Amino acid sequence: MTDINRVLLVGRLTRDAELRFTTTGTPVAKFSIAVNRSKKSGDQWEEEVNYFDIVLWGKTAEALSKYLGKGKQVAIDGELRQSRWEQDGQNRSRVEIHASNIQLLGSSGSGGSNTQYSAQANESGSNSSRQGKSQAQPQKKPASFEEYEKESFEDPGQFDDDGIPF
Repeated sequence: MTDINRVLLVGRLTRDAELRFTTTGTPVAKFSIAVNRSKKSGDQWEEEVNYFDIVLWGKTAEALSKYLGKGKQVAIDGELRQSRWEQDGQNRSRVEIHASNIQLLGSSGSGGSNTQYSAQANESGSNSSRQGKSQAQPQKKPASFEEYEKESFEDPGQFDDDGIPF
């Protein structure tokens, strides 16, 4: 029986994604996200921030790296991977999240598009799919990223509160 290794996080990038290529030419993007949580300490609520390193492989990494800038809010679905090595006689390790799905939730500030991208990466980092097709395609087709950036919803007259069911 296989154990379960699944992670789902929503947070903001702490730095721009860094796109590199393996020696075999496979694209890999690395970035980290900050995830905030509130915890109660006595009668006061305190904010606690946790930081996570994310790895994104293949065509998805190449396509999205230009949109993954500092402050961008994203949802990450992936799995934990631990690397172990020895450095200067000391055993070292690092835990990273290897993303299988990523959803762009908003711009650096607020608003923006909600577009989801999938990446199926095997151990070598190359993309694979059960049907043999690339998974690095958006699940909903935006017209273009530039059009979303130009779109403004700050005019309160654009929305009718009567249509909201709550």
